[in-house]
Amino acid sequence: MRVIDLSLPIADGMHVYPGDPVVKVKVAHTYECHSWELRQLSLGSHTGTHVDAPSHMHPGAATLDELPLERFFGASRVVRIEDPNWPEGRGLFFSESVGLECFVRLAELRPPFIGGELSEELERALLGIGIVTYTGLQGLERLPRGTDFIFYGFPLRIVCGDGSPVRAVAVVAAENEQ
Repeated sequence: MRVIDLSLPIADGMHVYPGDPVVKVKVAHTYECHSWELRQLSLGSHTGTHVDAPSHMHPGAATLDELPLERFFGASRVVRIEDPNWPEGRGLFFSESVGLECFVRLAELRPPFIGGELSEELERALLGIGIVTYTGLQGLERLPRGTDFIFYGFPLRIVCGDGSPVRAVAVVAAENEQ
């Protein structure tokens, strides 16, 4: 078994989507003054590697705290746009930029989640039919092609959450390692 971290590190001043809140990570308590260390975080709900709830782009749609945990992990596969057969019943991840041209095909498959570099139009359309999306992933090229892996991308349990940073992890079975 191999565990692959697909998450961007969260750091003070890191790049964010234009107009999103600036990330601030500051030391609030130190060992010397408090006998423990503690950081204060200030960031947007769509910082770094994150999951988007349908409510992100659709008023009144499901929020993170309303979605069952099963929506944030499961059997998954990396696919390419030109692949003739995308598997059913799995999360799908794209290692290339994907746009609205894939929406009909994805809507027919109804995967529990989709990840990768998704256009805003595709993301809006997917969230509109209740498919959660993961963006800000790194290292998708390290995942095996043509075989399943287990993906985990749990959000914080934010009341009325429209999105949340996640620690995105793929677990690849030994027989599927490259």
